[in-house]
Amino acid sequence: MRAPSLRSTAPGGVLGLLTLERPITGPLIHLIYWAGLGLLAIGGMGAVGATVGIALSEGSFLGVLLSLVTLAVGLLVLLVLALIWRAVCEFFVAIFQISEDLHLMRLRQERDGPA
Repeated sequence: MRAPSLRSTAPGGVLGLLTLERPITGPLIHLIYWAGLGLLAIGGMGAVGATVGIALSEGSFLGVLLSLVTLAVGLLVLLVLALIWRAVCEFFVAIFQISEDLHLMRLRQERDGPA
C-alpha cells in the first residue's frame, strides 16, 4: 500500500499562487521553451531566406552552390541551437523539480516529527 501523497496538501486556486505553495515555474518554463523554439524557427526561415537571396543575386552555378552550402550550415546550426535550448530548459525543469521535492521532504519531516 502506498503512503498518501503530500502534494494534495497545497491550497488550490489563487490562494495557492499567493502563498507560493503551488509552483507555476513548470508551466512557465514550458511556455518559454515553446517561445524559444518559435524564435529558432524564425531564424531557420532567415537561413532559407538568405539561401534564396544568395541564389537569386548570383546567376551562376557557383552562386547556387554557395546557397546550398549556406542552407546546409544554417539548418545545422539551427538544429544544434534547438538541442542546446532543450537542454537548458530541461535543466531548469529539473532544478525546480528538486526544489519541490525538497519542500515535500521538509513537510513530511515536520509532520512526522524529529527522528
